[in-house]
Amino acid sequence: MNNKFIQRYAWLVACLFVLTVQRTVAQTDPHFTQHYSFPMYVNPALTGSADGDYRASAIFRNQWGSITNPYRTIGLSFDARTNKNVALGVNILNQSAGDAGFNYLTSSFSFAYTGVKFGKDLSQHIVMAIQGGIMNRRVNSSKFKWGEQWDPITGYQSSNASNETFARTSSTVFDMGAGVLYFDAAPEKKTNIFGGFSAYHLNKPKDPIVAKTENTELNTIPMRYTINGGISYNLSERTRIVPHALYMHQGTASEFMLGVYGQINVNADTDFMLGGYYRFSDAISPYVGIDYKNFIIGLSYDVNASKLGSMTKNVNSIELSLSYIKRSGTRSIVDFIRCSRL
Repeated sequence: MNNKFIQRYAWLVACLFVLTVQRTVAQTDPHFTQHYSFPMYVNPALTGSADGDYRASAIFRNQWGSITNPYRTIGLSFDARTNKNVALGVNILNQSAGDAGFNYLTSSFSFAYTGVKFGKDLSQHIVMAIQGGIMNRRVNSSKFKWGEQWDPITGYQSSNASNETFARTSSTVFDMGAGVLYFDAAPEKKTNIFGGFSAYHLNKPKDPIVAKTENTELNTIPMRYTINGGISYNLSERTRIVPHALYMHQGTASEFMLGVYGQINVNADTDFMLGGYYRFSDAISPYVGIDYKNFIIGLSYDVNASKLGSMTKNVNSIELSLSYIKRSGTRSIVDFIRCSRL
C-alpha cells in the first residue's frame, strides 16, 4: 500500500463522514436523480399526483462504488387519491454506508388537500400537504477510521487509539414537513407548467449523535427546502418534452439540478422516455425509461463531473426505479400532463 493510495482513501473516508454526520457543514438528507419517482420525498404535495387511482413505487440508488461496502439507498412509497379532494401517502427510506457504519431510516405519512381549483374549466390546481413521521439515525463507531489510526509507512492500523467519541450512537425523533404545488392541467394548451415548494424538518428535530453541547444548533437537523418545477410541452398528440429543475438547500449545502426528457407514446399500452440531468458541480446523468401498461421502469447513471472524480475511481452512481400505477382506463390528456415522470 503506497502513500498516495493511503492519502486518497483517507481523504475519501473523511469526505463521507462530513457528508453523513456533520450536519452543520453539509446536507444530511439523501438525494435522488430520479426524484419524481420518489415524489413525497421531494414534496408532500405530490401525494396522489399519478395518473391513476393509486401508485406504489420503489427506488434503489447505489453510489461510491470504490468503497468495499458503498452507499445504498432504498425508498418505498404508496400514495392514492380519493373522491373527497384528499390524497394520502406513506414513505419509507433507508440509507446505509457499511464502511462508515452509518444508517439513516425514515418513515412518514403524507396528507394532501387537492380541492383548490380555479380558472377555465377549473383546470388550475393548487395542492397543499403536510407530512409527519419518525427519523432514525445510527452509527457503528467501530467501523470508522480516524486520522490517528493512519501510519505513513504501514497504512491503517485499527489498534491505534483514537480520541474521537460519540455522545450517542442512535437517535429516533419525530419529524414534520409541508409543501404546496401548482399545476396547469388545461388539456387544450400546448404548454402546461407545474411547480412547488416544500420544507422538511420543520420541528427542528434533535440529533445528538456527534456531540452533546449547550449549543442547540449543533444538535439540530437543519431544515431542508426544495423548489421544483417545469414545463410540459406537447410536440404532438403522442410526443412531449418536459424540461424541469430542482433546487434543494439544507444547512450550508445546496444542490441545483436541471433536466429534460422526451416521452413518446408508441401505442395504447407503451410510452418510451429518454433524457438526462445535470447536477451542477457534481454529475451528469443520462436517463432511459419505459411505461408499459401499469408499470414504469426507469434507469439513470450519474457520471461524476466534480473534482472528486479525479481523486477516486468508480464513484459514479446507478439508480433504478419501478412504479405500479393502477389506472382505471385509458389515460386522459389531463392525467398525461399532470404526471411528472422524472
